[in-house]
Amino acid sequence: MNTLRPGSNGNDVTQLQTRLAAAGFPPGKIDGDYGPGTEAAVRNFQHSRKLLADGIAGPRTLAALDLANSDQLPSAIPQVTVEKTCVMFPHTPRVNIEKHLPSVLQALVASELQDKPMVLMALATIRAETEGFVPIAEAQSKWNTSPGGKPFDLYDKRTDLGNSQPGDGERYRGRGFIQLTGKDNYRVHGNAIGLGDDLLNNPERANDPDIAARLLCSFIKSKERAIKEALMERDLRHARRLVNGGAHGLDRFMDCFQRGQNLLQDI
Repeated sequence: MNTLRPGSNGNDVTQLQTRLAAAGFPPGKIDGDYGPGTEAAVRNFQHSRKLLADGIAGPRTLAALDLANSDQLPSAIPQVTVEKTCVMFPHTPRVNIEKHLPSVLQALVASELQDKPMVLMALATIRAETEGFVPIAEAQSKWNTSPGGKPFDLYDKRTDLGNSQPGDGERYRGRGFIQLTGKDNYRVHGNAIGLGDDLLNNPERANDPDIAARLLCSFIKSKERAIKEALMERDLRHARRLVNGGAHGLDRFMDCFQRGQNLLQDI
């Protein structure tokens, strides 16, 4: 059964309505019309199963109702071509996209982040952090280095990032496609992608393109539910804040996301 949403109609909707009613979430008249009553019933069923309550009967909701054999979300990856990505990154050299896009797409698939919202989230994050589509290291600025101080000394005692001593700020400064920052993040996400403590001991590896792609996906995956809830409300500012902690690059993030929204079809 394909994804059903408000405006859908037919026998599949009738089956959905019947299952909802049997599960204790009556949609009103069982008429094959995905109207407000069905949408409300779907939302409440989703809440009951701790699913994303978007009112759309996608694979996970249908599987929970025994109307689908798999809860695998449809993949937007086949739609993400170099040409479309160049439209999303209008100021980026094409050669960089050709070189690094495959690693990013492979990492998204491996992390089960291949549905359209999360693909766009990842690409928009790259554009916000490193518009050149190349992993980079954070540069010195007033936000990380005190006047006349040692590089990144304002990060040295950022215990919220796991930093605790002089040199931690520079050693674990932002790197990669997502600007992974802080000793704790290097430890947690290094382990998450199978590097053990190697990333902690060799933090410059976060700029290796394949590793950078995997770290990007690991970080986004760790916040997947909150990001999807923000995107469901069309709150791109909050979605960006969940990754960056602020509004850095918000204009680029929003432009990229909205371009991709128009380029990629809903499945």
